[in-house]
Parts: sequence; C-alpha cells; structure tokens
Amino acid sequence: MQQPPAITPETADWTFVITEGCAECGFSPQEVTATGDRLRATIPTWRAVLARNDATVRPAPTVWSPVEYACHVRDTCRIFRGRLELMLGEDDPVFANWDQDATAVEEGYFHQDPAVVADQLAVEAEATAAAFDAVRADRWERPGRRSNGSVFTVATFAVYFLHDIEHHVHDVTR
Repeated sequence: MQQPPAITPETADWTFVITEGCAECGFSPQEVTATGDRLRATIPTWRAVLARNDATVRPAPTVWSPVEYACHVRDTCRIFRGRLELMLGEDDPVFANWDQDATAVEEGYFHQDPAVVADQLAVEAEATAAAFDAVRADRWERPGRRSNGSVFTVATFAVYFLHDIEHHVHDVTR
C-alpha cells in the first residue's frame, strides 16, 4: 500500500487553551467534572464522520483524513487515561514523551478501516470518560508533568485533554 505524504509535525504548545480556550475551534474550558460527559458527547459525531464515504480522504495532501484524526483521538484517549492513572497513583509523575506524528506513521493510521476505528474510539473514549468520572473531589489538584516540563494538575490536564478531542471534532466537521 502506498504511503500518503508526510504530515508537518505539530509543534504548537496548546497549553494556553487551559485558561484561554481556543478561538480556532470554539473550545471553552469546562467544569472539570463534566469531562466524561463532554467526551462521551463526541462519540456519535465520530461515528457519523467515520461512516461517511470520504472518511479515508485527506482534504489536502498533508492534512489528516477523518480516519487518521479518529485514530489519533482513539490513541489520545488511551495515552491520556494512562497519564491520568499515573497522576492519581504517583506523586508528580513525569509522562513519557509521545510522538503522535511518528505513531500515525508507525501504526498506519492512513490505512485503517473507519468502521473498526469507530468502534475502537468509542471503547477508548468511554473508558477514559469513566476514568475522569471517577476522580474524587480531593484529587483534582494532584500534579503531573510532560517530558518538556509543562506542569498540570488533574483538573488542568482534563481541560487540556478535552480540548484536543473537541478540536479534532472541529477539524473533521468544518
């Protein structure tokens, strides 16, 4: 199978969305206890997008197709759920670096079946929503940090995570 053109790696530091929201996609920082509900609310949209005839078509050669975005969202749910578990179970953990662009190539996002990805994304999103739902009130301020030094609390991590998911919904529905 032919590989698509490479995507320009993402280099922006999106942590500003935690306090400022995102003018590009319309994201507003949420009450963190709503993270699970807002994540679950994206699942029907992903299913609808991945059922479209153009789910595997890139809108431009170096812009991910809907199925590639969905694979990324599926994996983001899994990776961030693991990071959430670290934050709740360890004192101030440092997250291993995750190169999302390398993962897209290594895992062949471009070639994945949209129907299969829709089901996988729903499972990962539901599990991650349940993990955020289970955070006790006294645990939202527990810290963790990315390998680049960005510091999060469970609360700011929830906002940062949800922006990523909702931004990609915007990417595939505009």
